[in-house]
Order: sequence, then structure tokens, then C-alpha cells
Amino acid sequence: MLQLLLRKSIYGLLVLVGVVMLVFVLFQGFGDPARLVLGQTGDSATIQNIRKELALDQPRWKQFLLYANDVSPISIYTADAIQSKQLKGFFIGGNTRIGVKLPYLRRSYQTKRNVSDMLLQALPQTIVLACIAMCIATIVGILLGILAAVKQNTWWDGAAIFTSILGISAPSFFMGIVLAYIFGFVLSDYTGLHMTGSLFEVDTFTGEHLQLRNVILPAITLGIRPLAVIAQLTRSAMLDVLDQDYIRTAYAKGLTRWQVITRHALRNALNPVVTAITGWFAELLAGAFFVEYIFGWNGIGKMTVDALEKLDFPVVMGSVLVTASCFIVVNLLADLLYGIIDPRVRIN
Repeated sequence: MLQLLLRKSIYGLLVLVGVVMLVFVLFQGFGDPARLVLGQTGDSATIQNIRKELALDQPRWKQFLLYANDVSPISIYTADAIQSKQLKGFFIGGNTRIGVKLPYLRRSYQTKRNVSDMLLQALPQTIVLACIAMCIATIVGILLGILAAVKQNTWWDGAAIFTSILGISAPSFFMGIVLAYIFGFVLSDYTGLHMTGSLFEVDTFTGEHLQLRNVILPAITLGIRPLAVIAQLTRSAMLDVLDQDYIRTAYAKGLTRWQVITRHALRNALNPVVTAITGWFAELLAGAFFVEYIFGWNGIGKMTVDALEKLDFPVVMGSVLVTASCFIVVNLLADLLYGIIDPRVRIN
């Protein structure tokens, strides 16, 4: 198991290196960063100073090395650069120092804030939204799948299959608009929900307040597609498991149907479901972009879309790297879960 995790970690690191290269190629060549920083009123001398500060006067290969040095946890900097960039970490050496630090994602062109600080402020809201959406999808999806398998070839089975197909076919942005309009506008007086809103709302007089009701509509919207996939996978896996000999043996021992399903059938059917849950959770972090934008949810997705509109590429590049890192971490956690759920994974 330890060797598997080590191998997966190496693969994840290689994927992250590829993402860094791709992100640099895609965004570093668009527009003039110096002009984006200063706007249209900057004079030529100031623009040249900004280009020098951002190392835009260097060859493209050297710009990439500087960017890789910034995002790498192990880096080499001068003492002045460490102070000017406000790097957080441990460095040793004289004027040129080597050290271990938090990745430096540079500064926003528009707000001049560190991209890391902006992402750390927005990422928790996206994680909360994805977790709640995944909880809804997992609980409802597994229950629907079990019900469809136990009640095979009945109207319960047909209703569950129809619901899952409908959920897979409906795009999230379309369902978001429909749910926002119906429950956040037309029926707002009855539901108490709004079309837009974030996890925290600021009142002029009473300060910041937690508003959990604002997470309901975007979480349901985000969870519809994984719910449908989980329901289908649970149904298929349960039907395969229920035909096994040990299930018949469990019935012969006098166990009730509920005991057989929960103690024997469900646990052995969970492996493909866990794969779907972990995979979808990582995808929800990226798929939340448009859902957050529709519902005005102040997460990393909405921040990225706003940054794209303003050509604020450091924010976009940082959010892509953070999302890719979340994919890798979630996949590693999935491998750990496999070992807990199915001991055969630990043996292999």
C-alpha cells in the first residue's frame, strides 16, 4: 500500500509539472502584463520598469524558469527578492539563498494583492460548497441505487433509473438557472431562498453573518450529476453482489434483508462507488466555476471567471494550479479509502 501511494505521489508530481508548463504557455503570452498592471494611462518609462520588475524583458525560457522557481516549494532567491515578495518559508545562505517555502503565485494585476491570499480567502467557500453537494449526492445516490437494486423491475427501479438519466443529461449551468429562477425568484417568498448569495454576508450595522441557506441551491445544482452517476453505479454493483453465493448463505443463516444489505452486500459493492465519489469530488472543485458564477457564490470559481474577464492572469494561473493540486490530493485519499474498505487492495 505504501509503495502504491509513493508511486501515485510521483505520478501526481509529474502531472503538476505538466500543468505548470501548460499554464505558463497558455496565459503568459496573452496581452501585455505591464499594460494590464498600469492600465492605459502608463507612460513608456513606467511600462519598461514594470516589464523589468516582472522579468518580461528576459527570454521566454528564462521567464518560465523564474515562474517555476516561484511556484516550487524548493527555490533559490536573493535576500532582496525574499523581502520584496514577502515569501513565507525557511531560507539559508548569504545574499543568494536556498530554502523551502510556500508556493509564490505572484500578485494580482488588478488588486495588487498576493494571489495566494486571495485564493486562501475564496477556496474554503468552494470546498464547503463541494462537500455539501457531494454529501447530498452520496447519501441520496446510494439510497436510490440500493432501492432500485432491491426493487428490481418495479416502478421504484424505473423511477430511479429515469431520475439518474435525467440528472446525467442535464447540464449544471442549465439546472442552475432553472433552480435559481423557480426557487430563488418565483417561490422565494415560500422557500426563503435567493437567486444569489454567498456563505457569509456583510451587514452595514451588524457585521458579517453566516448564511447557510445560500448554499442550498448551488449545492443541489452541483450535486445533481454525481448523484445520478452514484445511483447508477450503486444499482449495478448491488445487482452483481446480490447474486453471489455468500449472499444466499447469509440469508440461509437467518439474517434479515436489511442485515444482508448493510453488512455484506453494500460494503462489497462500495468500491466502484468510492471511485465515483472521490473522482466527482475533485471534479466538483473545478465544475463549481459556472455554478458559483450563476449563484454569486464567492468561491474560487467565481474569482477565476471574474479574473478572466479582467485579464488578471496571475489569479487564473494560481487557481488552475490549486485545482490541479486538489485533484492529486483527492486521488491519493481515494487510494487510502480503498485500502480501508477492501482489504484486498492492501494485500495487492
